[in-house]
Amino acid sequence: MKSSPSQLRVAIVQQVCGSEREKNLAATLDAIHKAAESGARLVLLQELHTSLYFCQTENPALFDLAEAIPGPSTRTLGEIARKLNIVIVASLFEKRAVGLYHNTAVVIEADGEIAGCYRKMHIPDDPGYYEKFYFTPGDLGFQPIQTSVGKLGVLVCWDQWYPEAARLMALAGADLLLYPTAIGWGTQESDESEKQRQRSAWMLIQRAHAVANGLTVLVANRTGFEPSIPGSSQGIQFWGSSFIAGPQGEILSEASQDHPEILIADIDLLRHESVRRGWPFLRDRRIENYQGITQRYLD
Repeated sequence: MKSSPSQLRVAIVQQVCGSEREKNLAATLDAIHKAAESGARLVLLQELHTSLYFCQTENPALFDLAEAIPGPSTRTLGEIARKLNIVIVASLFEKRAVGLYHNTAVVIEADGEIAGCYRKMHIPDDPGYYEKFYFTPGDLGFQPIQTSVGKLGVLVCWDQWYPEAARLMALAGADLLLYPTAIGWGTQESDESEKQRQRSAWMLIQRAHAVANGLTVLVANRTGFEPSIPGSSQGIQFWGSSFIAGPQGEILSEASQDHPEILIADIDLLRHESVRRGWPFLRDRRIENYQGITQRYLD
């Protein structure tokens, strides 16, 4: 089925990752093929999809997982994007230089070329998520990437908790907001109510970005258990739940918590304008009174 001029069929790949890069990539490519067969013109992959989520520990040897951009993954993804005539958003561990690494989302155009990159700006440093050890904060700003399916406001995981990032992408003309993600529960979490509150808050904040900016939001998360070190019973149970929310925060499609899945949805691009006309949040912003937003805290 082909999308109409006002509609864009999109797909999210939610997968389980293991320790073997080639197996992970093969599973990704198979899912991309299936998404394209379903008529998707845009495919979003989860954060760091070629490996286990290695940031659970601080280990200098794991810098060997990083790759150049352009590099092996972008070449492989470029070939399939060109073959299937689709746009792919992929999250990679970028080796920019010796000792300089980023968590980078790459947008591959339908002709197989790199349309642009976004380097993750907000870098967490929490138990199980020691990303500051591996990633230098991004330096490309919050700039949407122009593609044949529109201007993509690509952000990565921890960025999704910050309304400023979503708003700046919207102000720069993003047509969609996309979040490759790796989030779940640590094995030390035993309170089921607390676990569900965390998952609910994660969905709620991103649905709020959709509402505040009048844009559809696509969120791709990992699923499955990944040990902190090989053979360990400690680690993260990634909670899946990848989803697509419309410009009023409505859920258009949602994946399971614990299974690999290809999520498909049709986005009505004209509806963004209709919603923004009814809820003109950008018009009514009082920008002359927002100076404090650039301060760490207003003492």
